Amino acid sequence: MPLVVTENCINCKHTYCADVCPVDAFAEGSNFLVIDPDECIECGLCEPACIVGAIVDEQAVSAEQHHFIRLNAELAGIWPKIRAGKPPPPDAEEWDGVPGKLALLER
Repeated sequence: MPLVVTENCINCKHTYCADVCPVDAFAEGSNFLVIDPDECIECGLCEPACIVGAIVDEQAVSAEQHHFIRLNAELAGIWPKIRAGKPPPPDAEEWDGVPGKLALLER
């Protein structure tokens, strides 16, 4: 099963995960990253690289976050690939752990 970026990435968007991905499976929006399920080889390198715990195996996605499986697939087909890390937003630490951020997702 591919890995999935979930809600805690919104407005945090640390990109260490893109640095370690061997197949460039990540795509980048203005305030969120997604994993292309067709590109993900399930190596698991990105999961521990995500310092906010936003990346999980598809089978471990909670019921409340289950819509992120579809969202990752949808947005990966639209957004450009990110192949290397970038500095996080200046207020990224303030957003870590804030619930209910889906409404803030910029498509």
